[in-house]
Amino acid sequence: MKRILLAALILASIQLPAQSLKKQLSNQSTTTNPDLGAGLSNSEIINGLKEALKVGMNKSTASASKVDGFYKNPLIKIPFPKEVSEAEKTLRSIGMDKEVDKFVKTLNRAAEDAAKSAAPIFLNSIMKMNINDGLSILRGGNDAATQYLKNTSNAALVAAFQPIVKNSLDKVNITKYWKPLMTNYNKLPFVNKINPDLNSYVTNKAIEGLFKLIASEELKIRKDPAERINDLLQSVFGK
Repeated sequence: MKRILLAALILASIQLPAQSLKKQLSNQSTTTNPDLGAGLSNSEIINGLKEALKVGMNKSTASASKVDGFYKNPLIKIPFPKEVSEAEKTLRSIGMDKEVDKFVKTLNRAAEDAAKSAAPIFLNSIMKMNINDGLSILRGGNDAATQYLKNTSNAALVAAFQPIVKNSLDKVNITKYWKPLMTNYNKLPFVNKINPDLNSYVTNKAIEGLFKLIASEELKIRKDPAERINDLLQSVFGK
């Protein structure tokens, strides 16, 4: 009898990885909605999650890469570098508002240029999603898909964005705006001399802004049935 029970346990352990994603999900104690993916095969669930990411990614990159996509969106607008925020206050106090505003606009224009190259990188990460990724995303938090995308694409985005941002900043001759600002500021008595890396600053802020937009789109799909724009999304997240 003991041998029979042992054999049964071994057989069960071998069969466990072949359980459907739905059965695996039913064992999760942190589920947000037990009906997510109900009645669907693993491939249908993964395809639905990929579709959700594609929808969010396409909307976000299209919005961010257009003119004023960053500059006129308060959610992602790139401000004067935080580490030199005191410099911004000081420069505005001595009548350099116009110069500061022009400088901020050039930073955002560079981010808008860089955002145009994001879609293929995001798509590459989306297509690599596997069953385990799907399990974590489907029953994760409201930004689980966005976090997956961030973890799998951030390094590639940095590598792709940096030369674009540099080229964009060079194109508008950023030093024309930045150098006079910093020259005037650094001449003031009792201030710490500053000169932050603008290329890295804009690159990181551009990527951060894109993920904010994608997270917003993901939340809409999870919470608002009207945002589930096709049968695939409705089948996974509900109608």
